[in-house]
Amino acid sequence: MSRALLALADGRVFEGEGFGAAVDAVGEVVFNTSHTGYQEVLTDPSYVGQIVTMTCPEMGNVGVNPDDCEAPAPHAVGLVVKHGAQAPSNWRAREGLHAWLARHGLPGIQGLDTRALVHHLRDHGAQMGVLSTGGASAAALVERARQAPGMVGRDLATGVSCRKPYAWTEGPRDVLAASASAVPRPSLPRHVVAFDFGLKRSMLELLVDAGCRVTVVPAWTRADEALALRPDGVFLTNGPGDPDAVPGVRDTVAALLGKVPIFGICLGHQILALAIGGRTFKLKFGHRGANQPVKSIADGRVDITCQNHGFAVDAASLAGKAEVTHQNLNDGTVEGLRVLGAPAFGVQYHPESSPGPHDARRLFAQFSAMMAAR
Repeated sequence: MSRALLALADGRVFEGEGFGAAVDAVGEVVFNTSHTGYQEVLTDPSYVGQIVTMTCPEMGNVGVNPDDCEAPAPHAVGLVVKHGAQAPSNWRAREGLHAWLARHGLPGIQGLDTRALVHHLRDHGAQMGVLSTGGASAAALVERARQAPGMVGRDLATGVSCRKPYAWTEGPRDVLAASASAVPRPSLPRHVVAFDFGLKRSMLELLVDAGCRVTVVPAWTRADEALALRPDGVFLTNGPGDPDAVPGVRDTVAALLGKVPIFGICLGHQILALAIGGRTFKLKFGHRGANQPVKSIADGRVDITCQNHGFAVDAASLAGKAEVTHQNLNDGTVEGLRVLGAPAFGVQYHPESSPGPHDARRLFAQFSAMMAAR
């Protein structure tokens, strides 16, 4: 394997071995604390423009298969691991991580001290970086990282959104079956319009599992166009980048409030907060992993959740507009809200649990009940 460098904008440089595609990647260097799920992470559109560091030292040992992808192709731009397994050992694997990365044109770096890297990002914050196998000097790569645009003020959701509306009627797959092909559901009593800000396939599957046929629409769809589809509810999906930079969506969601039940997840939750006059801010290093503790304020229940976001909702900005329903137990940030005076709520975490242990059906059932009540 060739020598590779990971250079951060603040001047810190890590050396390791390159694997996957022999190309350079420029992106925000972040870390994810999941023990597995690297395939779901890399194909999650919320990771657009990011170089993902996995804190668990062994990655790639279960290989890659076509059924666990959240999108047809990876959206992260690079992968950092302590050790990437060369030979996968899992009956569901169809190819190894190295070959899969190379096929999709993604570079990886292994053999560096990922513990030191994660500590550095924790202490100094997520930042732009360059992953390179091309032999450029460390100084040149650092300067390149410094010149790269950061995440604040960047609209990435529009770029990963679908280009035109489409219908979805496939429920969750049985991944333990010999064939994991999805089966369309012919009888679905409710109709949901999903605004695609960078959605994950599993979220659509769980909407179907809750009895909803889904029409997915582009992020720039107007409120009147969405209402013309006669939905029973509107779903605001996850997605990448700065929620305050996605053009027009806060006005669109504001126009939908009170007319139809709304459920927002991750970026969709943040956009819902903006639509009622709230504010968002960038976190120092974000929440990324399948082990984030979230407390329900109403009953004290604590869920271990899957998360991936670099921005959060300012709790003080919700006063008189929404009730905070969930709180992150690590740093106290807002993890859920319910709009006052309108059937609308959102959660910051990814309740579809891909990857992660959280039981999503409770929240999707809540959304379904809200639609039934209307």
